[in-house]
Amino acid sequence: MSDDFMIDTDDLERRMEGAMTNLKTEFASLRTGRASASMLEPVMVEAYGQKTPINQVGTVNVPEPRMVTVNVWDKSMVGAVEKAIRNSGLGINPQLNGTIIMLPIPELNEERRRELGRVAAQYAESARVSVRNVRRDGMDQIKKAKNDGMSEDDQKLWETEVQDLTNKFIANVDKALETKQAEIMQV
Repeated sequence: MSDDFMIDTDDLERRMEGAMTNLKTEFASLRTGRASASMLEPVMVEAYGQKTPINQVGTVNVPEPRMVTVNVWDKSMVGAVEKAIRNSGLGINPQLNGTIIMLPIPELNEERRRELGRVAAQYAESARVSVRNVRRDGMDQIKKAKNDGMSEDDQKLWETEVQDLTNKFIANVDKALETKQAEIMQV
């Protein structure tokens, strides 16, 4: 490959890695029948006039395998936190105990498992789209370099490199989805 035209594959790889990191965060928020503090990460509370992550209005704990608790710091925020959890779509019914909100995690039924599997598949597809968008950016860089005088051989080499990187990350997304769906379907 000629050094005259360098495509920043490190930047492309970093951006694809970002899509994977985002996917893992989204997967962590899907409950699998086991309590996890990360399942509340996407929940935003209407606090002090703006949307605030739940972990900034209280302490999230997992005292036992099927229970998550939120110890709300400001007594006036308990109702807002409870409402945010109810409206989050997690399918959890909060129980109040003073400033502590208890979230018992029910067993997942077959229908809910399938639904969570579909949600996981949507998250994975979103990650694939992100990876493909990064690939498109890389291919656009290559086309621009070709117009600026890059040789056809170099163009083919760079396109192959970008495509191989894309294939690697798409395979990682597929593997992560397969693992998450197996975890969801596990009884």
